[in-house]
Amino acid sequence: MATSNVLAGARVVLPTGIVDGGRVIVEGTRIAGASAEDAPVADLSGHWLVPGFVDLHNHGGGGASFTSGTAEEVLRGVHTHRLHGTTTVVASTVTGEMDVLAQRAGLLSELAEQGDIAGIHFEGPFISPCRKGAHSEELLRDPDPAEVRKLIDAARGRAKMVTLATELPGGIDSVRLLAEHGVIAAIGHTDATYEQTVEAIDAGATVATHLFNAMPALGHRTPGPIAALLEDERITVELINDGTHLHPAALQLAFHHAGAGRVAFITDAMDAAGFGDGRYLLGPLEVEVSEGVARLVEGGSIAGSTLTLDRALQRAVTVDGLPIEDAVAALSANPARLLGVYDQVGSLEPGKDADLVVLDAEFTLKGVMRKGEWVVDPQLG
Repeated sequence: MATSNVLAGARVVLPTGIVDGGRVIVEGTRIAGASAEDAPVADLSGHWLVPGFVDLHNHGGGGASFTSGTAEEVLRGVHTHRLHGTTTVVASTVTGEMDVLAQRAGLLSELAEQGDIAGIHFEGPFISPCRKGAHSEELLRDPDPAEVRKLIDAARGRAKMVTLATELPGGIDSVRLLAEHGVIAAIGHTDATYEQTVEAIDAGATVATHLFNAMPALGHRTPGPIAALLEDERITVELINDGTHLHPAALQLAFHHAGAGRVAFITDAMDAAGFGDGRYLLGPLEVEVSEGVARLVEGGSIAGSTLTLDRALQRAVTVDGLPIEDAVAALSANPARLLGVYDQVGSLEPGKDADLVVLDAEFTLKGVMRKGEWVVDPQLG
């Protein structure tokens, strides 16, 4: 018989709204609708209970890189983010040699097959040198569909997303290829015009990689990609809500125009997330992390983040003033739907994996459960 647990008394965030003094029943690895009479009860009065977080875009953490670490190191990075509430994570790579990325895809696909990660996101090398950010310019290349296909094949069905500068030669054909293979085509690190972005969306692109960052600014005569991505209901926009990548007004603009159902909070985290300041490598580039902000040693460009999604949630509610339902959707349901796993994760509904996060009244993380097991035990009785 599966072990039953009752989590009672919390303010529970459900797809239908907030339930005060709610009860979530866990049986084995899943959320259930009923429990045995003698099931232990955890009193979560005065706390919030929300779904486990889903991170679409994450390069590492805990001192470990998803781009270059061993399998054991990748798992350490995954565990670091689980400690902060991310129960589902897509491992992102950065620009590298094609053969190296293909080898990397092989290692990460094994971890995806084991259920440790939810899939692979290739960020680069098919991006614009004009908007390269923390990517090595000499390794960038145009998105030749044949080379895009090489990475998809190397991932053995575990490729979830590829970020492209779709205005480059081969970009539109690559978007079509990705759509045909069920892989998300994400527009990012792009110098595209408004019209070129619309063309890419019509070809099948469905995500804006870290909207506002690594793309032309919104202009009143040349609106660029931002306007096209915000206005189109087919696009989910990624936002890095760490207080460094975005001004609060930019976040509000995105929520206002895209709506709460089309925003996904991401970390874009690198090795230093959950680890500390110091010198790191992001792909072949050296990064200095100081006071939690990661920048390239050469040139000073922002180089990913040290964000964890519990901090993104807390900031969204306490600084940005978002309703908790909207913030939770951006951390769970929206990315889960995009990945095609909303039947398993992304909300606290019967039949889904028992992935959940306990927060106190100030939205500070106190507990994390993944598949019915406490990763962080709230120890509340």
